[in-house]
Amino acid sequence: MYSRIIGTGSYLPAQTLTNYDLEKIVDTSHDWIVSRSGIHERHFAAENELTSDLAMHASLKAIEMAGIAANDIDLIIVATTTPDQIFPSTACILQDKLGITSGGPAFDMQAVCGGFVYAMNTADMYIRAGQAKTVLVVGAEVLSRILDKNDRTTYVLFGDGAGAVVMQASETPGIIAAKLHADGSQRGMLKAEGNIRNGQIQGDPFIKMDGQAVFKFAVNMLSKVVEELLEENKLPADIIDWLVPHQANIRIMEATAKKVGLSMDHVVVTVAKHGNTSAASIPLALDTAVRDGRIKKGQHLLLEAIGGGFTWGALLVRW
Repeated sequence: MYSRIIGTGSYLPAQTLTNYDLEKIVDTSHDWIVSRSGIHERHFAAENELTSDLAMHASLKAIEMAGIAANDIDLIIVATTTPDQIFPSTACILQDKLGITSGGPAFDMQAVCGGFVYAMNTADMYIRAGQAKTVLVVGAEVLSRILDKNDRTTYVLFGDGAGAVVMQASETPGIIAAKLHADGSQRGMLKAEGNIRNGQIQGDPFIKMDGQAVFKFAVNMLSKVVEELLEENKLPADIIDWLVPHQANIRIMEATAKKVGLSMDHVVVTVAKHGNTSAASIPLALDTAVRDGRIKKGQHLLLEAIGGGFTWGALLVRW
C-alpha cells in the first residue's frame, strides 16, 4: 500500500504588506529586503483570524480538488508553530470547523519550517501501515504574532498563510522516498524562546535569527539530504522535474538548486509574494504550481525544507 496526493489547497489572508509598507514601520528599504531575501510582499492575518481559520480555508480547497467529502478524512495532521492555543490542538479545532465527525485522530506537529515535510512523511507511514486511508495534511501559520517590529532582520521576512494536501491510499506510489533529520545542538541559530508558565508568556516570545549562520547551515544540509535520499533509493538526480522548496530566501533556493543540478526554471518560487510562511510555505508553493499547470501528472517533485530545531528533510513525490 502506498499514498498519493489527490488534492491541494491554499489560503492567504486578505491583508497584504509590501516592502514599501514596511519602510514606514521599521528601518529598512524595499531594495535591501529584495537583495537579501527576494521578498516583495507578504500577508498578515487580521486580528480575528486564527491559525485554524487559515487552515480551514486551505483545507476546503484541497477537499474540493480531491473530490471527497470532509467526513472521508480519517486522520488530520496540522504542522504549525503558531497554534490557536496551548491545547486542544489546532488539528482538533480544525476537525470541528470542517464538520468532520468520523472520529479519526487529529494532532499537531511542531518542526517549524520543516513541519510540513515531517507531517507528510508521517501521513505516508500511517497510510502504508493501514491505519489511515484518507489524510488531511496542513501547514498553517500566523507568524506575524511572534514578530518583533524593532528587529528589522526578522520582521521583514515572515508572513502568514496556510496550505493543505489530501493524501489517500493507493496501489501505486505517490510518495516515493523520504529522508528526515534534526540537530538540536544548532537550536541557538533560530529560535523563539518564550514559554508558558502559570498561564503567562515568560521570556522573549519573538523570533530571533543569526541570518548568516542559518544561510550556510541551510544550503549545506539541504543539498546533503537530497543526495542522501537519492543515493539510498538508488535514484538518478535527473529524475527530479520540479524542486518545491521551503520559501525562506531566494538565495538559499538558488544555491540549493545549483548544488543538486537544477536550473531555476525547474524551481517553484513564491517567496516574492508570500515571504517565509514556515510550515505553510511548501503547500502554498505546491498548490500554486498545481493550479497554474506547471506541475503535470507523472512528474517527480522534490519537496525539501529546513527550520529551527534544527529540523530538515526531503520528500520525492510522483504527481
